[in-house]
Amino acid sequence: MLSRIAESLFWIGRYVERADGTARILDVHLERLNQMPRPVQRDVSRQLLGVMGSKPESGDFGLPDLIEALAFDRSSATSIAGALGAARENARRARETVSGSVWEGLNTTWYGLTQHRKDVVGTYRFCHWVIERTAMVRGLSDTTMSHDESWQFLVLGRSLERADMTARMLSTRDVHASGLSWVNMLRCAGAYESFLRTRRASFGEQHAAQFLLLDRLFPRSIVYALSDAEKCLANLNPAYQRVGFINDASRIVGQARTFLEFHQTDDLMLELPEHMERVQKACARASDAVSRTYFSQAAELSWVGEVS
Repeated sequence: MLSRIAESLFWIGRYVERADGTARILDVHLERLNQMPRPVQRDVSRQLLGVMGSKPESGDFGLPDLIEALAFDRSSATSIAGALGAARENARRARETVSGSVWEGLNTTWYGLTQHRKDVVGTYRFCHWVIERTAMVRGLSDTTMSHDESWQFLVLGRSLERADMTARMLSTRDVHASGLSWVNMLRCAGAYESFLRTRRASFGEQHAAQFLLLDRLFPRSIVYALSDAEKCLANLNPAYQRVGFINDASRIVGQARTFLEFHQTDDLMLELPEHMERVQKACARASDAVSRTYFSQAAELSWVGEVS
């Protein structure tokens, strides 16, 4: 298939997942931020924006600025609106490949962005609306597109972005004064019920972090997302080699996954920031490797928030 089509599909997967992940992170922090004193609120807002890969433009950066930067700023691909706009634009470029249902879902979502209030309550509802719309788009892509090369590129982008966004979500627990509990951390990833069914009597932040990092059956865990990315890369380049990997992206993703799965530690929470930075770097490097291998104009669509 044409490299420009493959590139557009890859970035549709990434941008839709980015909008979903950002909505989840912003949703779980909004209420706590709104209840903080103004000075603390400004500090936490700046740090949360930093976790998402951006820097405040002014020193007087507060909750309204955070909402604008992460939710409604259409000029930035790190915001929800910007990511959905970029996904729609890439779907327009790949119009002959994506299904009509996927295009209509993205197009309708784009035009629905203006129907939401930009205060805290409006943003809270906006985040839930975005989570529902992105879930619909993902479902439509899985059920109305042939699972050929085009779908593999879309899922590859989705999987890399999901691993990156889960890592960022786990990183927000260390944001000063936010006090993000393990319950909220799990709910942020939509993992609360699955975690309870899996762990039953085992409660605690170490178990929650371990579930979101290492669970092989939960779709939003980092190991699951990296495994999905590996499968897509293998399907896109099935050439068999008795020694090593011909694909740099496969090597990078495989190393990141196996390090997490086979690394032993006595204190996961202490090492968590290091693990999250490693995952983000691996996702950024894998994305670059995919771009070099399959696409011709990768630099135009890079995300400034990636850890390189």
